[in-house]
Amino acid sequence: KMVPLHTACLLLSLAPLLVLGVPPIWTQPEQVHLSYPGAPGSMAVTWTTFNETESKVEYGLLGGRLFEMIAKGGATLFVDSGKEKRKMYIHRVTLTDLKPAATYVYHCGSDEGWSEVFSFTALNDSTSFSPRFALYGDMGNENPQSLARLQKETQLGMYDAILHIGKPACHSLFQDNARIGDEFMRQIQSIAAYVPYMTCPGNHESTYNFSNYRNRFTMPGQTESLWYSWNLGSAHIISLSTEVYFYLDFGQELIFKQYEWLMKDLEEANKPENRAVRPWILTMGHRPMYCSDDDQDDCTQFDSYVRLGRSDTEPPAPGLEDLFYRYGVDVELWAHEHTYERLWPVYGDKVYNGSKEQPYVNPKAPVHIITGSAGCREKTDRFNPNPKEWSAFRSMDYGYTRMQVVNATHLYLEQVSDDQYGKVIDSIWVEKEKHGFSAWF
Repeated sequence: KMVPLHTACLLLSLAPLLVLGVPPIWTQPEQVHLSYPGAPGSMAVTWTTFNETESKVEYGLLGGRLFEMIAKGGATLFVDSGKEKRKMYIHRVTLTDLKPAATYVYHCGSDEGWSEVFSFTALNDSTSFSPRFALYGDMGNENPQSLARLQKETQLGMYDAILHIGKPACHSLFQDNARIGDEFMRQIQSIAAYVPYMTCPGNHESTYNFSNYRNRFTMPGQTESLWYSWNLGSAHIISLSTEVYFYLDFGQELIFKQYEWLMKDLEEANKPENRAVRPWILTMGHRPMYCSDDDQDDCTQFDSYVRLGRSDTEPPAPGLEDLFYRYGVDVELWAHEHTYERLWPVYGDKVYNGSKEQPYVNPKAPVHIITGSAGCREKTDRFNPNPKEWSAFRSMDYGYTRMQVVNATHLYLEQVSDDQYGKVIDSIWVEKEKHGFSAWF
């Protein structure tokens, strides 16, 4: 006997629910990503479900018994501030006592639904380790041009960590009642579930006081991922929020809070015993101090807020250039501009090369790199045809940067053009016999 059409349609629509053993989607983990919580031998696993469930990670050494270890954590309810007040549960579990440089296989979730199986290599905690990074900002859901190449390279084991220098999703995590945020987090899972994905906030995360950014990511420290620092190999890496200079509605005191924190962190990193084992100090922040783009952004102004601070606050807010110079920051990584730009060593708007022949050998000022062209719906930016003398190399190609902190004296950077099928279009070695403020003289 024929089944009436409307009954057949109803049965078809129910078909997914009739398949035994498939968990309902709202208890299924998604948006899985890793981050380094700061303590040696640890890794944080973060994921999302849309119903409340347990938070468990089952894991084991590659080649050993699958999932022989279990770690438990907890979930926090995040209610997006959009009209729909969408709810999601952000789960966090920290794995501890990991063997340095050992590879682990894991999945996360609960008996109501598990993620697919991923793997990661625990970070090597030796100060003589030479970590490799991919760096970029401004990669979005639409036109994420560099994503496929980054996915493959990450899964090939080419990187120990990813530095996403602001503006995840490129448009905003909050858009469409935070569905854009969900989509972006699903998109980066193919990278971020395999290596620590370390972030800093960008301008598009500002809506609802950065709530989507603060809730979705799990960075070290107690500042809701807004600013923090961590160590890897011979580098001390500082992530900061340039956005405190631009969104004063959320509290001018944040500029001063961050500045005080930065000063303490840099003081600690510069103690002779600390700088001896981790001589490289690297910073990452979204909006650059300098750039030669033709778009009237803060970095195109001589007196940019990030560089020199704001005189219109009470008291006046200090900028970051003098602070970073005083504490001998070696390399400053930026994004925001949808271009790649490498600067000669620069301070106070002037070039301080190591020498004419070897500008990056014992440079007399910090080295700035702007890498914001990973791929975005806003396309790449245009350059000012007459850049200042500190601009060394510029490219409007889509792409991203690779960095390796090789040892205490050598650091390598190269720019990959995705438009040119992965060709390396720029590279430098920064070589320093000495680090810290005295290295400038």
